[in-house]
This record gives sequence, C-alpha cells and structure tokens, in this order.
Amino acid sequence: MPDIPADRIDVVAPNLKRRLSGVTATVVRLIPVQARAIGIVATGPGLPPELPHIPLARAATLPRDRWRVWHARRNTEMALGLILRHVLRRRYRLLFTSAAQRRHTGFTRWLIRRQDALIATSPQAASYLERPATVILHGVDLSVFHPAADRAALRAELGFAPDDIVIGCFGRIRAQKGIDLLVQAALDLFPSRPRARLILSGRITADNQAFADDLQARIAAAGLTDRIRFLGEVPWAQVVRNYQAIDLFAAPARWEGFGLTPLEAAACGVPTVAARVGAYETLIRDGETGSLVAREDAEALTATLARWLDDDAARRAAGQAARAHVQANHAIEGEARAITQVYRGLLG
Repeated sequence: MPDIPADRIDVVAPNLKRRLSGVTATVVRLIPVQARAIGIVATGPGLPPELPHIPLARAATLPRDRWRVWHARRNTEMALGLILRHVLRRRYRLLFTSAAQRRHTGFTRWLIRRQDALIATSPQAASYLERPATVILHGVDLSVFHPAADRAALRAELGFAPDDIVIGCFGRIRAQKGIDLLVQAALDLFPSRPRARLILSGRITADNQAFADDLQARIAAAGLTDRIRFLGEVPWAQVVRNYQAIDLFAAPARWEGFGLTPLEAAACGVPTVAARVGAYETLIRDGETGSLVAREDAEALTATLARWLDDDAARRAAGQAARAHVQANHAIEGEARAITQVYRGLLG
C-alpha cells in the first residue's frame, strides 16, 4: 500500500484485534466503499494489505492542521482515541459505533460519555447507550454475496447431491450461538428426512472445545456424522461459496449484537430461521424471507425447521424474496453513505 498523504486522511478507523471478528469484518468491508466518498484509512494489526491503512504510530502523529474523525468500535479503541486527543493533542473528533444490546459496564459508559457522536447498529442497541445515537443498520456487499452463477456445479463440487436440502450455520462454535439447539433439532429431524444435511463452519476456541466435542459425540452416536458436519474455520472465499450452496440458513443464537449472517445468506438467495435476538427481527420478514422463533425455544426451532425442510416451493420463494429484500433495503452502499454523513457532520 503506497503512503497516503496526510491531507487526504479525514477519518481513521482503528482495528485493535488481530483475529478475524465481526467488528474486523465490518471495517474491512466498509472502508473500500466509504473511500469512494471520503478520505478514510484503517489502522491496527491483522488487516488485509489492499485496505487503505496507516501504522498506529502515524495515526498518533498526524498533523494538527485540522480535525479528523477517530471511528472506534471497541472499548480499547475509544480509550486510545481519548489518549490521542487529550494526551497527544491530536485533533480527533471521537465517534463510537455500538452493536451491544445489554447494559454497558461503568467503564464503557464513561468512555461513551466522552465521545462526540454515537452510531448504533439497531434501535435495540441505541436504547442502551443513554445518549442520542444515529441508528444505521449494517449492509451487505451485493458484489460479493449473490447467488452462484452455476449453483448445481458448485453443490456438486462441495459434495452435495442434487436433491439434498442443506442447512448452514456459520460463526464461532459456542453456546451463545445456539449451536447445541440446532444440532439437537437436526438429530430429531434428520432420521425421517433423508435429504437433509447440516454444515457448520467457524472457529472453536479452547474454552469451547469440550462443548464442540460433546456435540460431535452425540452426532456420532446417532449415526449422522456424514450428514451433520463441522467444517472448522474456513477461508472467507469459501464462506461465501457455502452460503451460495445451501438451501436454508439457521441463526438460533441465545444473544447477538447485530447478526449480519442472515443478510449475507439472504443476499445469496437463502432464507433464514433465526431467534428473536440482535437485529434479526429487523432484518427478517417473518414468513416471507424466513422465520423467527423465540430465544432458546428448542421445540419451536425444530418445528420451524421441519416446515421449511418439507416445503421446497416455499423455501425457493422465500430465498427469492430474501434476495430482493436485501437489494432494496440493506445494500452496503446505503450503510456507507449514512456513516459518511455522520463523519461530515463531525468535520463540518
């Protein structure tokens, strides 16, 4: 990445985490779109080399000739913004985006009170901020997430038969995501539905290994190892291909900050069965682009999955409706424009 002149930097978006996370993915997908309208760079470790970015040391020494925006999405990034502004005397307007739907800790509330502006990724998240916030829902990049040009060939390449009905669930393997509820539903439903398959992808951390091992032992005991598969952490390009190959997405999380996966699935023409957590009630039109079930309601999750597994025509129609809904309401360009308006207000 060539050196970026200081006079072309209006916004710095820090990413102070090396491992891929939902926040990191947000930074990576938004900045190229925002860069078409404003001078924005990322800073921090673990970012792809093609992303416009500057070293942290340079972010801390940018000239004091004008105001810039420091756009934090984590506590550590809010704290660093305060240090840059009040200790190093950099001219940063401080902006924080929150996706959390819970009461913040005292330290987080202290940090939030010192921001110049706030963005919330859903009305629910805004209600916990105790200060006015601009609500901007996440969007999805339709140039990346879209139906496969040759879906039959892709499914064959991934080892699925033409008449298989494949459910997908992508994200970290842990109880928070309701993976155990989904696996139990599959164990209950699959013996009477030979076409059904389930694939799960995502990292298993050491503290969740026993949780994952128990699930896989239950799957093996039921003789369903070939139909309920844990793929592990896969490259991003393969995640997109998996979305394009499945027939139904499941997001039975116990709690969620925002929850972008149903939008990514919808952009690929796939309906979602999700719990009523995070922003799912905002993103999914119940009965039209998927279904919503009560949080931790294993019986409702199983019954709802059964209905979608048993109705091929309804599933295909919902997939088409989901794609149209995302195109009309959740393209990433709309999210980028709305955030850029907040930047311009702070710089005005």
